[in-house]
Amino acid sequence: MNIRPFETHDWPQVWAILQPICRAGETYVFSPEITESQMRLSWVENAQATFVAVDDEGWIQGTYFLKPNMPGLGDHVANCGYAVAAMAQGRGIATSLCQHSLEQARDLGYQAMQFNFVVSTNERAVKLWQHLGFNIVGTVPKAFRHAALGEVDVYVMYQNLEAKDA
Repeated sequence: MNIRPFETHDWPQVWAILQPICRAGETYVFSPEITESQMRLSWVENAQATFVAVDDEGWIQGTYFLKPNMPGLGDHVANCGYAVAAMAQGRGIATSLCQHSLEQARDLGYQAMQFNFVVSTNERAVKLWQHLGFNIVGTVPKAFRHAALGEVDVYVMYQNLEAKDA
C-alpha cells in the first residue's frame, strides 16, 4: 500500500469510494444527494492537500483530505476526513491514512488535529481514532440525522500534535 498525493486522474476512483458513503447517510455529514462536483469541491479543491492509498495494482483503496480546521486564528489546528472503499475495509487502511495525516499535519506545522463531527454510532471510527490518540472533548446531542437511526450524537475529537518533550 502506497499513500501518495491525489492526482487529477484519481478523481473517478475517489468519487466511487465517496459516493456510496454519502448516499448511505450513516457516517458523513454530506447530503446523500451531494453531486459529484460538490463533493470534488469539498474533498479536493477546498482542501490544503488530498491523499490516496493505492494498492500494488494501482487501485485506490482509501483517501483523505487535510486542511485547517478553521481560518485565521484557528488555522494552527488541522482537520481531516477519511474514506475507505467498502471492499478494502478491515485491512488497516484507515489506520495507515490517519497515521499518514498526523505526520503530514506535523510537517506542515499544525499544532493539533480536530475532528468536528464524528458520528457517535460510527463505533469503528470512534474506537480507531481513540486508539490513535484522539480524545472525545465534546458531545453535540442529536446533531446528526442518521438515515436509519434518526437523530444521534456527534463527537468532537482532538489530538495535540506538539512534541511532549519540547
